Amino acid sequence: MATLKELRNRIASVKATQKITSAMKMVAASKLRRAQEAAEAARPYADRMARMVDSLAASVAGDDSAPALLRGTGGSDTHLIVVATSDRGLCGGFNSTIVRAVRARIAALEDEGRTVRLLIVGRKGRDQLRREHGERIVEALEGVGARGVAFADAAGVADNVARRFAAGEFDVCTIYYNRFRSAVSQVVTPLQLIPLARGGDGGEGEGEAGVDGSGAVYEFEPDEESILVDLLPRNMAVQIFRALLENAASEQGARMMAMDNATRNAGEMIDKLTLTYNRSRQAAITKELIEIVSGAEAL
Repeated sequence: MATLKELRNRIASVKATQKITSAMKMVAASKLRRAQEAAEAARPYADRMARMVDSLAASVAGDDSAPALLRGTGGSDTHLIVVATSDRGLCGGFNSTIVRAVRARIAALEDEGRTVRLLIVGRKGRDQLRREHGERIVEALEGVGARGVAFADAAGVADNVARRFAAGEFDVCTIYYNRFRSAVSQVVTPLQLIPLARGGDGGEGEGEAGVDGSGAVYEFEPDEESILVDLLPRNMAVQIFRALLENAASEQGARMMAMDNATRNAGEMIDKLTLTYNRSRQAAITKELIEIVSGAEAL
């Protein structure tokens, strides 16, 4: 049984930990508000960009002259999975849920005889995946969005993916990230980047090329192929930017909830330790009194 001094030290240690987790919860809550606003502000633009590209792509679908980012390589033997995680921990199951989904996807692709390569954004994803999939990791990026997610960060990742695609390193590219719903709910979301996933987020009211929901007909200058050559890389950067923003909001939400749970658990542990301490102290006092009385009676 622990001594009174050990119990006092334990209580003091848990109280110090509780102060830290409480402070981290407040910091995460403050960052969550800004990250959530950024993620929600990016959604309309990213959705509209996806619908516009999808509308343009409809006119050149199946054309051999279509941009490579749109039509892909024509095969699906090699898959590149971009795994978007965080550099820091203490955020509950935020990173684990993404890694779990990626592992399941790798297993499914291997069963189909596909080759899988991994481009990892975030130190935590690299640390978890390199244990059993280290040979599949082609690159791991750290510090992306360390001072807040910027479009330049997403553009850098998009350039990396485009460069590898131009070099013939893969046929299909998909990014995995956590879509933010609320502080207690984040959804692992796969988004195919190459070849362009048709009819994904948008397309409502734009089934025909050059026709929007109001029935207006557009003529493009220059032609659709020329526009797509410039628009497809930009769209990929925008979608990656959106994924990173969603991830940032999800990370702060998960961290806030994890620190809140840790703070409450520390409070419960302090109550239990305090009760044990008081009982042990009372038992020690009672024992001393019994010894004094017994000694007095013996005299």
